Amino acid sequence: MNTNLGDSFLRLVNIMDDLREKCPWDKKQTIQTLRHMTIEETYELADAITDEDWKGIREELGDLLLHIVFYSKIGAEENKFSLEEVINGICEKLIVRHPHIYSDVKVADDEDVKKNWEKIKLKEGKRSILSGVPVSLPSTVKAMRLQEKAKQVGFEWENKEQVWEKVEEETKELKTAIVNWQSANEEDSTPHHKKVEEEFGDVLFSLINYARFLRVDAENALEVTNKKFIRRFTQMEEEATQVGRNLAEMTLEEMDSIWNNIKKRT
Repeated sequence: MNTNLGDSFLRLVNIMDDLREKCPWDKKQTIQTLRHMTIEETYELADAITDEDWKGIREELGDLLLHIVFYSKIGAEENKFSLEEVINGICEKLIVRHPHIYSDVKVADDEDVKKNWEKIKLKEGKRSILSGVPVSLPSTVKAMRLQEKAKQVGFEWENKEQVWEKVEEETKELKTAIVNWQSANEEDSTPHHKKVEEEFGDVLFSLINYARFLRVDAENALEVTNKKFIRRFTQMEEEATQVGRNLAEMTLEEMDSIWNNIKKRT
């Protein structure tokens, strides 16, 4: 192990020990109070990755590493686990789940690696291929993970053309559900609207599946579009202000004209 790396890690551990002993704020923290902050730090890392902000990625990784050390410190105080157990646990897991590196198992490519990974997890006691997907994952990410895991047992389309046919099929079903909802009387509209929601979800799920076949990260693609919309909308507000107007006073045609000019420039 690199001596400087080991020294840096030990420095962080020692600082955490000091903070836990001497800082009033750090002394008060529990796994419950840290939870929401950990989620926030994870999303900040995700933002930095989307923006390819390497300085930000480095900083956010440091924040997450601090959280790992913090949870481990609390775990040791509660006699639940130690930092050494956390580190050794992931080391052992990686060795067991990479028999093509640490044993005599042969693999042809990365898909074989993922299939072996899922088989090993089932042997470890998992009841379902899907059981490792966290319940609290954002829905787009969860859909991607569910589809990827189902693929490991062969539950997968053969090509992207088949997936697009499924998108079109689900879109037709959504349109039918919308027609039924709009034609229903007020008393019967609720179950019809539930059907619209269900079919809309099916369309999204199919599109996410199609994104996988295009090797596109659906979550990241949507976030890139969100950021683009924010940037262009903010520019539209600024340009309206420059001519003494605000968007609420403008017609849709006027706003659309500004928007299209911004699109040409960006």
